[in-house]
Amino acid sequence: MELLKNSLIDSVVNTQADGTGTTSSDILDMANHCGVLFVCKFGDVTDTAVLTLQAQQDTASGGGTMATLTGTATFTAGATDGDDKLLILDVVEPRERYIRAQVVVATANAVIESVTAIRYGARKKPFTQGSDVVGSNSVYSPAEA
Repeated sequence: MELLKNSLIDSVVNTQADGTGTTSSDILDMANHCGVLFVCKFGDVTDTAVLTLQAQQDTASGGGTMATLTGTATFTAGATDGDDKLLILDVVEPRERYIRAQVVVATANAVIESVTAIRYGARKKPFTQGSDVVGSNSVYSPAEA
């Protein structure tokens, strides 16, 4: 089973300046998928920064009553071990239709490079990738160039 034809891939947070606080992603509609994998990439992370990747869900597309889900991916940075690293959170079968990621940076500064969402387990196919994807291809048993 190939990942590209069985998942939707979206860029849901673009680069955020060095700092602390909470950054919320775009809201995703999960009506056709059974799960979403959020991948957060960090840039420069200051020693002692506490990095948390969590998810929120809602029944409304506008997200007016988003509720934070239990379970997070959390990391406390040492002198250089947080730079250019990833936090990953997989939300399997969320209970509400709409979901988003939140990145919380506390204690010391960190640069959020991006958050990518991979919705998987499509119930209906085919579907096309969103406007964030400008090109894609699947290669089966490719010969060497």
